[in-house]
Amino acid sequence: MNKKVFIPVIIFVLALISGIVYLGYSLNEQKQANKDMQELAELDKKEMENEYQRFAEQYSEMKTAINNDSLVEQLTQEQLKTQKLLEELRSLKATDAREITRLKKELATCRAVIRSYILEIDSLNRLNKNLTEENTRVKGQYEEATRQIEGLNADKQNLSEKVAIAAQLNATGIAMLAKNKNGKNLDKLKKCRTIQVNFNIARNVTATNGVRTLYVIITKPNGTVLGNGGTFRYENRSLQFSMKKAVEYTGEETPVSMFWNVNETLTGGTYKVSIFADGSMIGSRSFSFK
Repeated sequence: MNKKVFIPVIIFVLALISGIVYLGYSLNEQKQANKDMQELAELDKKEMENEYQRFAEQYSEMKTAINNDSLVEQLTQEQLKTQKLLEELRSLKATDAREITRLKKELATCRAVIRSYILEIDSLNRLNKNLTEENTRVKGQYEEATRQIEGLNADKQNLSEKVAIAAQLNATGIAMLAKNKNGKNLDKLKKCRTIQVNFNIARNVTATNGVRTLYVIITKPNGTVLGNGGTFRYENRSLQFSMKKAVEYTGEETPVSMFWNVNETLTGGTYKVSIFADGSMIGSRSFSFK
């Protein structure tokens, strides 16, 4: 073969091999990114399933701790509703974003309902305790009063556990904003210089007051985590987070804003914001940018 022909052929073959190797590497990288995104979605769905299951079990426990037929019937209906929602969730794929979002809203409603019942039962128990203390002064009703006191003592630990679940924080009104260097909101990420995440920690009279550390994970369209804020422990594993902030929580609705200075090229697509506190995911929402 002519030498002038042979050299271009070699160059073409080498370029072709390099292209194939690069394509294989890119496909593997995208496959890993999709796997990571799927794992986070499965994690979110599993957390919801666990909470629905805990709520269903709580209703059974509460029914055994009261002696009120009307209230027991109400608790039974709420338990059946919770179990139905749990079965709907279990039948879904973690990638079914619309139905997962709907059931997440239903979960927030269930959480509020069970809190109200816990507070109502606690109020009834305290009222019964006061009546018991009065009845102990009446000799003819002494034995009945004694049985009520023993029952209240036996229920104290179960009620404490219920209050702990009801005390879980809940993030509402989640918003992700892209801003240019002048602080103006953008719908395109090309000129984005700052990412701002806003949300509210909902009012919760059963939650413990004090400083809470909040972690925010922003997942990019390719499934990787935006930024590198560090890691935190969640469900026996370490998760990388984008931002964190310590907030003083008083039990009242608390607004929170976090900022991340853009130091990498951002592409258009769907970004997911997930918020964690006290070892639980307390809220998540997806946003699309051009």
